[in-house]
Amino acid sequence: MPKYVSIAPHLSVDDLEYRYRKASDPVERSHFQIVWLLAQGKRVGEVSLVTGYCANWIRQVARRYNREGAQGLGDQRQHNRGATPFLSLDQQKRLRDKLEQAAPDGGLWTGQKVALWMSEQTERKIHPQRGWDYLKRVGFSLQIPRPRHRHLPRRTGKRHSNATSQSRPNRSSKHIHRIGWNYGAWMSIG
Repeated sequence: MPKYVSIAPHLSVDDLEYRYRKASDPVERSHFQIVWLLAQGKRVGEVSLVTGYCANWIRQVARRYNREGAQGLGDQRQHNRGATPFLSLDQQKRLRDKLEQAAPDGGLWTGQKVALWMSEQTERKIHPQRGWDYLKRVGFSLQIPRPRHRHLPRRTGKRHSNATSQSRPNRSSKHIHRIGWNYGAWMSIG
């Protein structure tokens, strides 16, 4: 038979019910309902059936209420600072300066190359996806050149006359081939 969970008398049963019924936040409402039912003397299993939460979570909410009172209920995720960033603000500035130069191998900067640079700076392994994320974070975006028609010669600096385009058959836009991702270049958008 499940045990009862004791609830600290921070608020009366009537106050708990009032806060449960008047709560506008759904997480806060369900937490007040859990504490209100437990304060009435209901068992954890009964509260679980009524609320749909598992017994372990009900006990965690009760412990939080007993420890912090009504301020401990509700959605607490806004107090979570999140993980520390891989690069400090100074390192991000150095990365932005580095991206203005050519990549170490002379090619274009990619997420993998940025991740390798970040690994050297932080002395820990960085996944290539984080390199891509930091390319975006410091204000670079992938710039893909416009597709060229496969029958047109490369530009020589002069404009092509209209007469050459008239001699070719009329082709619809569905014949234009798309350029793959490997032809893109990272450029600053800021």
